[in-house]
Amino acid sequence: MIFPRRLEAELLDHLPADDPRAMGSRRDLKRVNSWMRNAACMASMLRKYAGRTPRTIIDLGSGDGALMLAVARRLAPHWQNVKVILLDQQNIVTAATREGFAALHWQAEAVSADVFDFLANSRKVDIVTTNLFLHHFTDQQLVRLLAATAEYAWLVAACEPQRAKFVIELSRMLWAFGCNDVTVHDAIASARAGFAGNELSTLWTSQDGWELHEHGALFSHCFVAKRAGDERMISP
Repeated sequence: MIFPRRLEAELLDHLPADDPRAMGSRRDLKRVNSWMRNAACMASMLRKYAGRTPRTIIDLGSGDGALMLAVARRLAPHWQNVKVILLDQQNIVTAATREGFAALHWQAEAVSADVFDFLANSRKVDIVTTNLFLHHFTDQQLVRLLAATAEYAWLVAACEPQRAKFVIELSRMLWAFGCNDVTVHDAIASARAGFAGNELSTLWTSQDGWELHEHGALFSHCFVAKRAGDERMISP
């Protein structure tokens, strides 16, 4: 039986970027993302559904950009000269991460802004990606956010926590693998606020003409929306 979504405040969202606990948690998240295989899942979805090389990708809630860099490393042998906009409320993208993108012949631009303001006031792109971001929003906010991405891009791909009891129980054990208290708290909160079944597809209220794909993958929940027959490169 699937239990209802429950949103809770996550500690990392409210700690200063230079707080030692926040810095430790961001290091933990790199390991957690690796265990969840989110970079591999995201790269696989983009290769499968994009159809061709995009010019511009925007990654919502990108944090320090490490996850998207891992995705780019998987895609770079096939996709060249891609621009990635790393959108987050805090600009914590390091010089090393920017250099990592540059080494792949990708251009990275870090932007600090509210996601709704940004989507309402920026030019269209080809692809929108999100990793462990959508679960922060209520269903009502997600209807608005997903509708905005549908106006903004022709492909939307998301990796989110899978809302399942076994994921919550595994999250409780992260301390045994060296993760700090912020990471453990936020992992449990994320799992409770995650997704199951076709919940994101149900919240996708855009008109006909979209292909929706949604499935579970290990500890993650994956979602793709593609405008049917629309693989043109929108961005300049």
